[in-house]
Amino acid sequence: MTATHHDGNLLQPPAPQDMIALDPAFGTRFMLFVDTEEEFDWSAPFSRTGHGVTALDGMARGQDYFAAAGVRPVYVTDYPVIDSDAAAAMMGQWASDGAADIGAHLHPWVNPPHVEDVNAANSYVGFLPEEVERAKLEALCRRIEERFGRRPIAYRAGRYGIGRNSGRLLEEAGFRLDSSVRSRFDYSHQYGPDFHGLPQNPYWAGPTRSLVELPLSTAFVGLLRGGGERLYRAAQAMGPLAGALSRARMLSRVPLTPEGVPAHEAIAAIDALIEEGVRLLNFSFHSPTLAPGHTPYVRDEADRTAFYGWWDRILNHLAMRGVDAASLDQLLNAVPMRAEACQAA
Repeated sequence: MTATHHDGNLLQPPAPQDMIALDPAFGTRFMLFVDTEEEFDWSAPFSRTGHGVTALDGMARGQDYFAAAGVRPVYVTDYPVIDSDAAAAMMGQWASDGAADIGAHLHPWVNPPHVEDVNAANSYVGFLPEEVERAKLEALCRRIEERFGRRPIAYRAGRYGIGRNSGRLLEEAGFRLDSSVRSRFDYSHQYGPDFHGLPQNPYWAGPTRSLVELPLSTAFVGLLRGGGERLYRAAQAMGPLAGALSRARMLSRVPLTPEGVPAHEAIAAIDALIEEGVRLLNFSFHSPTLAPGHTPYVRDEADRTAFYGWWDRILNHLAMRGVDAASLDQLLNAVPMRAEACQAA
């Protein structure tokens, strides 16, 4: 497949030559991306107002936990959070200390310019008109640069909402890495993207193939996991069958997140992904989960204790498997130059 046949659309599978062979010395590693966003009512319609940035103590506690564990999170951060003086100062200190990296996360309904109608379909920024997506992305990048002195190089679209123009716009804005692709998930029934058939390992993306795409990690587990995505999608199309297979532990789809995923299932997913040959496990969760009462996953202090218990088990299992944490810099340093770039040099 040549550039003529592949325009860099992030919703299209990469060509075989676009798959990235990480430096062998990198080994098998894991990263943590935190979708760092305002608190709002997840059950209510989208709104430009009615949100807050109050979970700072919870975020600070979370950062202390991960720093002590040797994990350097990437806080992909949206406009309301970066617009908060207190949040920006706190996160800026983490970045200055080398304990975290700051990326970009775009919720279009709260990100200027406010030109589109606020509704479910328009909550996926990549499905907005190209000029609107570009303007919102640039406003976010400028605000992050004002706060931290440099533009972000890592990105995740809010709601994983990339579209056909997103790869080109991210390249133009100077991003080096995108982590919006949620492989093995389909949001088309919610007006969003369909990631059917996209890889688990990193690959070159964007029109000029200068953007590293790092998909979120999701495994199939159970006795029928060899049937993979094709079998899972067929079971979903048959109504109750997918649920029955999951309850019988025959086939389940398990993303690497503490949000709604029991630790034993996440451990099975880790092992399945390693067996598949996935070299970089990509964990994620939402920052409001770090404080009780903001998401369905941590409603009270008992839930928060369970959240950290989940991480204790996962980090212990990763250590047992010899899977160390990787920072954003370590990942990018393990990515070799593209063959075309080497030839041009």
